[in-house]
Amino acid sequence: MSAATMTPRVDLGKASAPVRGRRPASAVALRILVLAGGAAVALFWYEGSPAGTGPGPVLAGGGRLAGLLASYLVCVLLLLVSRAPWFERAVGLDRLVAWHRRLGTTVVLLVVAHALLAIVGGAIVDRVSVWAEVPLQLATQPELVEAWAGTALFVAAGLASARLIRRLLSYEVWLAVHLTLYVGIFLTFGHQLPHGSHFASSPAARALWIGLYCATAAALVTWRVVLPLWRLRTHVFRVEAVVPESPTATSVWVRGRDLDDLGARGGQFFLVRFLARGHLVSAHPYSVSALAGDGLLRFTVGALGDHSTAVRALRPGTRVLLEGPFGRFTSARARSPRVLLIAGGAGVGPIRALAEDFVREGRDVVVLHRARTDDDLALAGELRPVPELRYVPLVGRRSALGHDPLAPRWLRFLVPDVATREVFVCGPPGLVRTVLESCHTLRLSRDAVHHEELSLS
Repeated sequence: MSAATMTPRVDLGKASAPVRGRRPASAVALRILVLAGGAAVALFWYEGSPAGTGPGPVLAGGGRLAGLLASYLVCVLLLLVSRAPWFERAVGLDRLVAWHRRLGTTVVLLVVAHALLAIVGGAIVDRVSVWAEVPLQLATQPELVEAWAGTALFVAAGLASARLIRRLLSYEVWLAVHLTLYVGIFLTFGHQLPHGSHFASSPAARALWIGLYCATAAALVTWRVVLPLWRLRTHVFRVEAVVPESPTATSVWVRGRDLDDLGARGGQFFLVRFLARGHLVSAHPYSVSALAGDGLLRFTVGALGDHSTAVRALRPGTRVLLEGPFGRFTSARARSPRVLLIAGGAGVGPIRALAEDFVREGRDVVVLHRARTDDDLALAGELRPVPELRYVPLVGRRSALGHDPLAPRWLRFLVPDVATREVFVCGPPGLVRTVLESCHTLRLSRDAVHHEELSLS
């Protein structure tokens, strides 16, 4: 039996009761919690700092503060991407990953500052050159060799995540370098307690510090390892069918037991790891394009790289590891009875799933589908026949059209009441940026425009 004949039927026009989602917890609370923790670390440093004046003690003390803050923020850094449900519901995984990127830069700078200030400050106190201070510190603290090795790993991971370098690396290479951070954390933690003056005289502080790291490790192991493996055994996820939707998009149907227990909604995404050669190394974020019931869900994947292109070669029966669902790009965020959905490329997957939810809720739905050619209009056959929504394909390159159909003037021409609608957009970064600028020009409020970035690097 071919994959096409196995494809389940999906019906966007089926009516049902509206689904109301609970408002997510405020991201402000998470920000305050992180800042309060940082303030507590700074107070702990201040209370335990030895008295001393002059540039040497001041620099050495600044180095200790940088080290304490870096050690605290490393735990925050990992908790943000631990997949812990409270953090994801409060902020959304896409924003957590963005915070993780920015905070990672801060951690790397603090780690480097800690090492440099400790050496320079120590050299001034010991009245030796900077180069002589290094062997002097090693003589009294031999575990610093491991700490400096860990610092080098932090710097390497930071450089690999820099935009310019990241563009030159494949996802697999970037991930391999990024994962060395765990080794770096282990190596640098070894010298914190034995020779940290702030911990030497306080068993309670040592216990709290160890507890922070243990709790962070437990969250990572629980939500990123144990839970996905438990779900694999409990729900038995397998590829049901692989269906080419366009020259650049492929749908993968996944079947699993008690799939409704996951609570997935249209517009959300999973981190998907196919247990097949070429897919084992990493999980990738793929949005749900259909929830067909009967234990089936569908991901529509755009051919954006080696991994996503290889999806078309998957065989039915391949086991699948799922983490999620994640994301707040759902119908629960809409407060207006009128919505405008804009899709481009692989973004048509979550837009198609959102359209289904909005139709079921009885909202006024307009879908704009941007593509270079008619052949690239993946899933158009599921959107066109639905009488409850207006589907508008926007086909052609801007150079051939002579304009951008998503520019403010044309967006208002296509959807005259756009200013009264809530906008959901998903697609390539350039398309999303254009829509955001157009909505700003058309005076839509920021709360009325929703988008989500699916990237973990």
